[in-house]
Amino acid sequence: MPESYLSIYAKSFNWAGFFLPRKTYKKCSDLYDFCRVIDNIADDEGELEIKKLKFLEFKKSFFNKDLSSEKIKNMWELVNEFSISVKIIEDLFDGVEGDLKYKVQFNNKKELLIYSYKVAGTVGLMMAKILKVNSKDALLAAIELGVAMQLTNIARDVVEDRNKNRKYIEHDFQKIRQTLKVADEYYISAFKAIKTIPANSRFAILVARRVYREIGHKILRKKNLEDYNNSGKIYVTKIGKIKQTIFSVFDFIHLLFVKSERHSNIIENSEIKSEINLNERI
Repeated sequence: MPESYLSIYAKSFNWAGFFLPRKTYKKCSDLYDFCRVIDNIADDEGELEIKKLKFLEFKKSFFNKDLSSEKIKNMWELVNEFSISVKIIEDLFDGVEGDLKYKVQFNNKKELLIYSYKVAGTVGLMMAKILKVNSKDALLAAIELGVAMQLTNIARDVVEDRNKNRKYIEHDFQKIRQTLKVADEYYISAFKAIKTIPANSRFAILVARRVYREIGHKILRKKNLEDYNNSGKIYVTKIGKIKQTIFSVFDFIHLLFVKSERHSNIIENSEIKSEINLNERI
């Protein structure tokens, strides 16, 4: 069996996926494979116009239910099995299509957050559906976790994105710190609602949250732009993942004692909600 995109491209998620039930992991992997195909079209080397044509062709194939594509077939099975709103997938396509330009530049926090929702909050929401999360609070928290992780990615990849002529945030360490501060607000806001995720999947999400958040902490330890520029791709080592997994055990225990009153999601008052009707998605 060929390696899944999850095991190739998403080492942190793949690590956390070890703690999911086997069948659930397979379905999450199918979701990630589909999303990765879309991302790869935008991110791979090649002429922009050709990439645009490939993107539109794949998008058309999906919405026309071309089941000759294994990735599309698997995705439609997930849509039907877990009642995933097609609006979420439309948002994902819209977000990635925004990268298919000669130059990408965001001018404010609102643009950054809406983009982060479209390319990653959507994935978090669909993942939550696969994990059989039913609570509205937890589904909103899944979006928050996806947004937090995307903001972490953006803070980590400023140099790499600049080379692709994409400026999601300024190439400035203060701006990187500010972006990670916003990400941390989303990580913290999402935590309490993880309690409502079914117990057999809860620990995996806690691990993913811890490991990805640690990437941001490692960035902050660089202290200045020169150190950041010289650091290369920042990631969590295997030993670091083991440490974060141990910390996640304490998170799991902590959640057992957290009261289950309604969670106050930061996303409900965010710039995202001004543009996206989240109730239609969840």
